[in-house]
Amino acid sequence: MKPIENRKDINVLVNAFYAKIRKDEVLGPIFNGHIEEERWPEHLEKLTDFWETNLFGIAKFKGNPTLKHINVDKNLNHTVEQKHFGIWLQLWFETIDELYNGELADKAKESARRMAHFQFMAIWNKRPEAVKEG
Repeated sequence: MKPIENRKDINVLVNAFYAKIRKDEVLGPIFNGHIEEERWPEHLEKLTDFWETNLFGIAKFKGNPTLKHINVDKNLNHTVEQKHFGIWLQLWFETIDELYNGELADKAKESARRMAHFQFMAIWNKRPEAVKEG
């Protein structure tokens, strides 16, 4: 086990994590249905940028993850649930624990926990009232 030290470490983490996501019976169809096969390498680089920005404070990431999550929920007829974020977190923690330890590994877990909550609430708050009332 080693600490997260650089972009290469983040890239290894991101690639290992999304390999699991793509194979997951619940999340795989969602991610694979929204990201075309040929766009995965580009997407993984963007996610590496995101985590490099998050963990090291290096301003590389450009994008709006919240808007992307809101659009995915809309495309799925507002069916994204907390359980989806729970599975995402479980796989993230599992992947980190398999590869890394230390302060930045812990920071990556805590950041993901906060993001999962924030993203779900953002999705919920943008849903039409009729969907919320269900």
